[in-house]
Amino acid sequence: MRLLGIDYGSKKIGLALTDDKGMMAFPHGVIPNDPAAQGYIETLIQKEKVGEVVIGHSLDKEGKPNKVHAQVEDLIQDLTLSLGLPIHLEPEQYSTQEAIRIQGRNEQTDAAAATIILNSYLERRK
Repeated sequence: MRLLGIDYGSKKIGLALTDDKGMMAFPHGVIPNDPAAQGYIETLIQKEKVGEVVIGHSLDKEGKPNKVHAQVEDLIQDLTLSLGLPIHLEPEQYSTQEAIRIQGRNEQTDAAAATIILNSYLERRK
């Protein structure tokens, strides 16, 4: 079963997909966080036959929900109502910084962060 990883940001959303067996995550792309984003994500889920979604759990340094958290909760609710798939939250603190450390900052940094989030979930689930 394929999984989709999401690094949700206020301006951009990074996306990652696993292989067909759900064993390893790969960057998929970055989309703008605009009104069309949810439709794009839903279409991707259907096209790629995604069975589960993993979204970075956005918390501040004290472990409390940050300003993006409410938007993430809205996305979770909308995707659940629309598609009915299992959606998991995975800690995402410093995933973008780790992606920058690994590959430098570029147009795919958020997709790399989504990959880190998704791989973290896969490792924890083993």
